[in-house]
Amino acid sequence: MTDPVKLAKEIAKVLDEKKAKDIVAIETEEVTIVTDLFVIATGTSSTHTKSLADEVEYEIKQRLGIMPDHIEGRATGWILLDYGTVLVHIFDAESREYYNLERLWTDASRLDLSDVLTD
Repeated sequence: MTDPVKLAKEIAKVLDEKKAKDIVAIETEEVTIVTDLFVIATGTSSTHTKSLADEVEYEIKQRLGIMPDHIEGRATGWILLDYGTVLVHIFDAESREYYNLERLWTDASRLDLSDVLTD
């Protein structure tokens, strides 16, 4: 099984390479039993959002040999890729502002992504 931190950082790297905006990783392990980490990012359009999800799915399979257990929301402003220990949330700007997951998970720590993000 892949280390959740390694997986989250690799996902963040893929999102960054494809120009996702406002990429964050939230360590949820201490505040929920659902998953260890959330990776959250924003696409600039519905087409960009869908391509980000497709690219994460493709690149993580190529780089780490892992496929998501489940994918939801391909036709909406919020796409979820479930990697078990890491949940990837890719939003359009309006949906990200509306659902504001960062506010909902304020008790959780942020994972430092400065070593994988270019901005």
